[in-house]
Amino acid sequence: MARDADVIVVGAGIAGAMVADGLARAGVSVLLLESGPVQDRQEAVTDYRQSPVRVPEAAYPPVEYAPRPTVADLDAYYVQDGPDEFKSTYERRSGGSTWHWLGTALRLVPNDFRMRSTYGVAVDWPISYEDLEPWYTKAENAIGVAGPSDAGLLISPRSGPYPMPALPQSYLDGIVARGAERLGLIVGPTPQARNSVQRDGRPACCGSSSCVPICPIGAKYDATVHVKKAVAAGARLITSAVVVDVQVQPDAAQVTYRPSGGDPVTVTSRTVVLAANAIETPKLMLMSTSDSQPQGLGNANDQVGRYLMDHPIQLSWAVAPEPVYPYRGPLSTSGIDSVRDGAFRSSRGAFRVEIQNPGWSYPLGDPSAQAREWAGDNPPGPQAFRRFRANLLRQVCLTGASEPIPDPANRVRLADETDAIGVPRPLLDFRPGEYSTRSRAEARRLFSRIFRAMGCTQQYHRDTYEGAGHLMGTTRMGNDPRTSVVDRNLRLHGHRNCFVVGAGAFPTVGTANPTLTVAALALRAVEPIRSSLT
Repeated sequence: MARDADVIVVGAGIAGAMVADGLARAGVSVLLLESGPVQDRQEAVTDYRQSPVRVPEAAYPPVEYAPRPTVADLDAYYVQDGPDEFKSTYERRSGGSTWHWLGTALRLVPNDFRMRSTYGVAVDWPISYEDLEPWYTKAENAIGVAGPSDAGLLISPRSGPYPMPALPQSYLDGIVARGAERLGLIVGPTPQARNSVQRDGRPACCGSSSCVPICPIGAKYDATVHVKKAVAAGARLITSAVVVDVQVQPDAAQVTYRPSGGDPVTVTSRTVVLAANAIETPKLMLMSTSDSQPQGLGNANDQVGRYLMDHPIQLSWAVAPEPVYPYRGPLSTSGIDSVRDGAFRSSRGAFRVEIQNPGWSYPLGDPSAQAREWAGDNPPGPQAFRRFRANLLRQVCLTGASEPIPDPANRVRLADETDAIGVPRPLLDFRPGEYSTRSRAEARRLFSRIFRAMGCTQQYHRDTYEGAGHLMGTTRMGNDPRTSVVDRNLRLHGHRNCFVVGAGAFPTVGTANPTLTVAALALRAVEPIRSSLT
């Protein structure tokens, strides 16, 4: 029987693009399906500049046949069943959410993989940090990470150097560092997937300060890099292909998609790789019912969609006693990593401190939005403008990405409501949990101490959590099919020729932005996927 490809990969974000590239370079025929369109970079820059609301989605116009959430209106796509809101969003287009990610490329720390063994909470991963460490190194070289030559502060052991030197820390970083040092804390450079020197045909970062939502020159890595590499190696890419059904037999897979939301088209392969994200992938699996799997693909034990996680953010800001000159360079260049692990994790989550270079943009909007707010509360004239400018130059903002405990009640299901082409919207059940809430409370206390040590005259703290944009869990990795969805190689339990890659596989999430770990796991999965064809 003729097939359309050896392997069909669903989703052209970083996980799917890296798998497609690795397989294609190994001589495997690959069909890469992406629900959204190809994105033109300069059109995105123009849309961002013209947008009156500078949210992460501002650069990317909505697509009717492949809708996605936006922080400006979460309920336009999500159907939230509570008790709290899931506040993180994503893109559906070639390259996925790496279009508007910050570029932070942190590794997990060793104890993140052994939470049950070390701290008596959550679960252990079926693989160790040591298993993944060589793949972290490969991922850093594949996407291009700029990091410090002395990486000891990052508390993640390394077998090799970063491929590029770290980007310079900002002047603001140095001011925060002086305050942090009074508390015995060290501010260090953040590893970033943006070029500090020209590399891989992409220019060095020029400090445009718009990393979220768009790098105008492509210095920041996004997954279109590996989409293009995969196509150059022989993979076939079909965009605007909304996959609505996946059926897997022992030696074949059948994938049905709707081009631009139109009439269905079915393609076949020997193996299929699901690589959408931690919401769209379980949604697709739950839609893919059959006589043998009436609850959905891989869902015989009701595990698909469970353990939805994010890194709920504590957001705090203050007025420094001197100008710190924000709004320059990448949106974050430094952080505090020593608080990411410790015995406290037996009772509360860890967090990572990130220093925000763009002033108060995160809590209050960019300077133009702040100026409009200021003008409404102050009389016009040069004196008021001088006060506004003085405040603008002294803005400090810190964030803490908190660690949650995986909760099976946090989940993705299929809503009764459908999108414009009749596909079920995602129904989300979510609560941050007390473990994360205690983490955010500790972050708030630490931020207050740092602000006082800096001599800040005013400080403010967001009472509620913010979304980090980190979609994790829902197709968790594990040895036991009764409590997980995929095995240690990301192979769907009970199916030798179906793999699920991406942050959905994370059993626990630590405090690292997930993208580098997603890339490492995707590279590690290439050989098991290739071997499934023999």
